[in-house]
Amino acid sequence: MELSVNIDHVATLREARGGTEPEPIQAALLAEQAGASGIVCHLREDRRHINERDVRLLRELVQTQLNLEMAATEEMVRFACELLPDIVTLVPERRQERTTEGGLNLVEQRELLRGVIGRLQEREIRVSVFVEPDLEQLETAADLGADIVELHTGFYANATTPEAVQRELERLLNAAEFASALGLHVAAGHGLNYHNIVPLCRIRAIRDVSIGHAIVARAVFVGFEAAVRQMLELIRYGRTLPPLTLS
Repeated sequence: MELSVNIDHVATLREARGGTEPEPIQAALLAEQAGASGIVCHLREDRRHINERDVRLLRELVQTQLNLEMAATEEMVRFACELLPDIVTLVPERRQERTTEGGLNLVEQRELLRGVIGRLQEREIRVSVFVEPDLEQLETAADLGADIVELHTGFYANATTPEAVQRELERLLNAAEFASALGLHVAAGHGLNYHNIVPLCRIRAIRDVSIGHAIVARAVFVGFEAAVRQMLELIRYGRTLPPLTLS
């Protein structure tokens, strides 16, 4: 399982004072040095954290792969086609939310997204869609020609009882195996941290995880490279455990 590090909240800290520190580009380079396989950033409509300057510098400097999260708007599609990130992850976006809440509804936006995905792929950008672990959404992702599905893990991350945790893990397992059988590359993200990552690693069909806030928060105390390395150690340990199976 590979780890992509989301650096949005390094930029959030910078914007809290309206200055130039901390530098999200430095965080990206430190994450790569620590062993991350990719860098993720979300260029939001309101530019509340990452901005165009950040993304352009990341495109120049990232040595692994750059994953640009964005809404499926004309402005953002044009920007991505100019920038040429390695991956674009299409996500829902609402101004009032603190962070992305829930997955895209591919079924309701089928025709819009078909055109957006096609335009991005014409520029040789791999396209990921951020969706709930729902079989109809995954079938639609395959029909639309997406390369990757990123499963929303928020309900798993927020589960508060062992029964709820197990239920959400099995839901993710079923979705990941279904998506993999459809030929989709399976990733996962949202709310993953140092306490809940290991059980998720037992789902072998999930090949990548995207983690940001937890790593940035840990980095306050141990430094960015150490925070990334600690997460990677947990991922590697989780992959040594027996695969998760449906009960």
